Amino acid sequence: MSTGKQLAGLLLLTTALTFPGAALAQGTVGSPGTGAQGTPDPESDENLASQAQGVEETAEQQPDEAEISIPGGGNEIVVTGRRTQDVTRSSTQVVSVLTSEQIARTGEGDIAGALGRVTGLSVQGQGFVYVRGLGDRYSLALLNGLPLPSPQPLSRVVPLDIFPTDVVASSLVQKTYSANFPGEFGGGVINLTTRAIPEESFLEISAGISGDEQTTFSGGIDYYGSDFDWVGFDDGTRDVPPALRDFFDSGLRINDLAVDQQAIAKQLGNPNLVLTQRVDELPVNWSAGLTAGTSFPVFSDGQFGVIATAGISNKWRNRSIVSQTAVNADLDLDTDFRDFVTDNRMLVNGLLGFGLEVGDHRFRWTNLYIRDTLKQSRLALGDDFQDGDTEFQQDTAWYERQLIDSQIVAELEFGELDVDLRGGYAQTQRDAPYEYSFTYVRTNNANDPLGDLFVNVLDRQRGSASVAFSDLKEDLWYGGIDVGYALTDWLRLTAGYAYTDTDRYSERREFLFDADTGFDDAVGALRPDLLLGDAVIEYYGIGLIETTQSDPAFAAGLEIQAGYVQSRINPVEGVTFDLGVRYEDARQSVDPVEVFAAPTNSGSSTLLENDYYLPAGTITWEVTDALQARLSASKTIARPQFRELIFQTYYDPETNRQFNGNPLLVDSELTNLEGRLEYYFGNGNRVSLAGFYKDIERPIEVFSAFSDNVQVSGFANAPKAQLYGAEFEFQYNHDLIDWGGWFESKRAIAVANYTYTDSQIEVAEGNTTSVFPSGARPATDFFRDGVPLTGQSDHLVNLQLGLEDTDRLQQFTFLVSYASERVTARGTSSLPDIVEDPGLRVDFVYRQELDVFRVPVEVKLEARNIFGRDHFEYQSNGTNRIEINSYEVGQSFALSLSTEF
Repeated sequence: MSTGKQLAGLLLLTTALTFPGAALAQGTVGSPGTGAQGTPDPESDENLASQAQGVEETAEQQPDEAEISIPGGGNEIVVTGRRTQDVTRSSTQVVSVLTSEQIARTGEGDIAGALGRVTGLSVQGQGFVYVRGLGDRYSLALLNGLPLPSPQPLSRVVPLDIFPTDVVASSLVQKTYSANFPGEFGGGVINLTTRAIPEESFLEISAGISGDEQTTFSGGIDYYGSDFDWVGFDDGTRDVPPALRDFFDSGLRINDLAVDQQAIAKQLGNPNLVLTQRVDELPVNWSAGLTAGTSFPVFSDGQFGVIATAGISNKWRNRSIVSQTAVNADLDLDTDFRDFVTDNRMLVNGLLGFGLEVGDHRFRWTNLYIRDTLKQSRLALGDDFQDGDTEFQQDTAWYERQLIDSQIVAELEFGELDVDLRGGYAQTQRDAPYEYSFTYVRTNNANDPLGDLFVNVLDRQRGSASVAFSDLKEDLWYGGIDVGYALTDWLRLTAGYAYTDTDRYSERREFLFDADTGFDDAVGALRPDLLLGDAVIEYYGIGLIETTQSDPAFAAGLEIQAGYVQSRINPVEGVTFDLGVRYEDARQSVDPVEVFAAPTNSGSSTLLENDYYLPAGTITWEVTDALQARLSASKTIARPQFRELIFQTYYDPETNRQFNGNPLLVDSELTNLEGRLEYYFGNGNRVSLAGFYKDIERPIEVFSAFSDNVQVSGFANAPKAQLYGAEFEFQYNHDLIDWGGWFESKRAIAVANYTYTDSQIEVAEGNTTSVFPSGARPATDFFRDGVPLTGQSDHLVNLQLGLEDTDRLQQFTFLVSYASERVTARGTSSLPDIVEDPGLRVDFVYRQELDVFRVPVEVKLEARNIFGRDHFEYQSNGTNRIEINSYEVGQSFALSLSTEF
């Protein structure tokens, strides 16, 4: 069904629910195009772009025994090379680097999209990066080598789609573990490097527009909200109303006699937050950015610099979703819905950095602010085949995610002795006020006078209305020191200490509007803002029920103290041993928070106290001047996420699923093995082949079950899992000077990578797993032997074919990506697993520098999803198939301009 037809049908229902009245005014809105990339940072020793030459630069003869240190707040990667400074080649570990130029070539607007082009990486869900098929719990994201908190309720890992590419200078992915990194390292570590201090003053301005065929200039839905929604900030309209705030502060329960439920209910029906309206033509997406920097000499041998970046974007997206559920293994339909969703996403970011170099010492103070806001409107129409009725649903929501990070790094050099000091504070917040949901029911009963009318009588049988308020705050303090010393020309020792302290508080309060049996069916046909009008609430005595009364909040903490020793040994020319061991002592706790004056026994506290010795070693052998071999082995861990450890039911509105934690979860332990061959054949060209194997003890997996006819997802430790696979990577560029004419200054570029991954959970008769509150249970009750890990695709393919000018900025790039089917969630009971099929996607990016009134202007044109690959998420038993979350995506286009003064 086309977007326009489905929207028209759903809006006819909203008209049927409306008494005559004037519509509220619509706010002006818009969205992000992918902004133009800035110039590479001039500080070559701090910028990966100048070190990882890849296809950009010739990796030929360099000074002998060059040593490069990529700063990471102590979590540095030290590379040595006798002939090259290509980081990928010279590192003592297996790394992939995205330079600023490579990021710009992809044209992606956020770093998650750019990382999806890296060998073995895929982006799933809400911006989470999977490394070699292992989920976000097995990946580690760092900013300038320092940890980041997460704004996501179900994850301690920060989603990378909130990082726009204009604040990230480069990204490094390390796939083999080394002891200087935190022990929660399963698939790999992703280190984002922010833009460094410039050597010369500059000012860069950028702007862009974009759109897609499903959304731009098409009809959509929206609700007014507040005057400042278009920039992602609320003007106070969504503040908790006074009566509800007084109730929260009182510590009373909603059913206590002292609580005036009607007074609270009257303040929860703001028409600006519940009345959805049609937008005839959604506007284009837009973005704008400003970056400036300067530096000047200080002292006799010092340099001080400042860099600042600010950006804003506004994007719209329509989705016409087929959402079905099954009642049995034959996949006979239980429900069949068509959802129409309009998302308006606003992203605001700012970076302020200061740098000081005095002699051989460097100091950096980096401050980052990101605010990511999603305004969502949803209409749904469908059949419930078990009840025989038809339902119409309306949801409106506002989700704010915010990151504040301030970090200080000092890199001190005293001859052969290096001392790195680092420290900082970061905070993430997620605020979701006024999550409204309304359900109207048509009984289709011929004997009912109103059987052909959608009504909502607020009794949870023939309609319901709810509103929820949730907030999450996570604070992270971190610090550390690293000391390195070169004992001889063939032995270097490094030792370090790291401390992190994470505290999280999460609260969600949901209320159902409750009417008694005297509520008139005809009144139930009113649209939402009138249904919750003061007169209706007062006349019918509508009250409230708090559904989250038993589990409204929890507090969690994770404190880690770690120390490591690492050595780099060159016993003979061409052979390097990178050996180390890390010791981690961690205390992880999750506790229900009592928000009521009269305590309850809801929830169960969890305390995990563990320490580990985590060895790691990588051997690099330069077989010839062009051929290099690596072998790596390590042991790492994966800890449960905070939300997974609390026995409280949580509804995740972004996946439309309910989750229940398990206080009996334990840490997972991984054994990692890898072998790799790399061949370099001049001018930045290379080919590599790798094989990897991971053995996971007690992996944490999601299972599904029914509770009161509602599907609830839980967490448990499977007995064991194995993952293995192979990677192939090819990078080649060729100058076309021999072609002459227009091609004389051109270079052809080909970058290809392929990853094969296979995984399986191992469950045998007699294996047990612990699930709260029942304790030890047969593992076969929750897991099937031989099924793959969730999120793992067997095949990942990326291909870039480009043509670029070597004298000026002019690039033509085709980007092809393919991912095979992967499980996103386990099927409930006997139902098959839910599978996503990403398929093939083809993009095109064109970049050109033009001279406009003697001012250089970079123009970037993008065409995305050229062949219109849609999103498919389904269940199939081999004979029948139902769509769980499938919708058309369509093609998208973008234009952006940037200039530098």
